[in-house]
Amino acid sequence: MTVELRTPDGMFQPVPYHHVSVATGGTHVHVAGQIARDGEGRPLAPGDLAGQLAAALRNTARGLAGAGATFADVVRLRFFVTDWQPEKYPEFLAGIAQVAEELGLPDPLPPLSAIGVSMLFEPDVLVEVEADAILD
Repeated sequence: MTVELRTPDGMFQPVPYHHVSVATGGTHVHVAGQIARDGEGRPLAPGDLAGQLAAALRNTARGLAGAGATFADVVRLRFFVTDWQPEKYPEFLAGIAQVAEELGLPDPLPPLSAIGVSMLFEPDVLVEVEADAILD
C-alpha cells in the first residue's frame, strides 16, 4: 500500500494538513467516530477540548491498529467539534500536538475536515474523530 500526501501548487497554504491523498491498495479501513471515552465508556478530559481531542485520536489509533493500520495509512480525517468558533483553533491544534509523536501522526496531516456541530454523542462530548485508511 502506498499513501502519497500532496498539496498541489496554488492550493491554500499554510495549513497543518495536505489537501490531497493518493492511495493504492485493496483494503479500505473506516474507523467510526471516536470520542474521549475509556474502554469502559467513562468520559475523559471533561470540558477540555485539547484533552478530548488527544483521547479521541488515541482511540482512533486503537481502531486503526485493530485493522492492522496506522496513521501512516490514513487518507482522510474528519473532526466534528461542538460549537466551533475560530477562537478554539489554538486549543484544537494543542490536542493534536499532545499526541502527534506518540501516535506517529504525519506532519502535515492527511487531508481533513473540521466540521462545527451543535451537539455530538452526549452533551459532554466536545469532539469526535473519524478516519479512513487504505491497506494492501
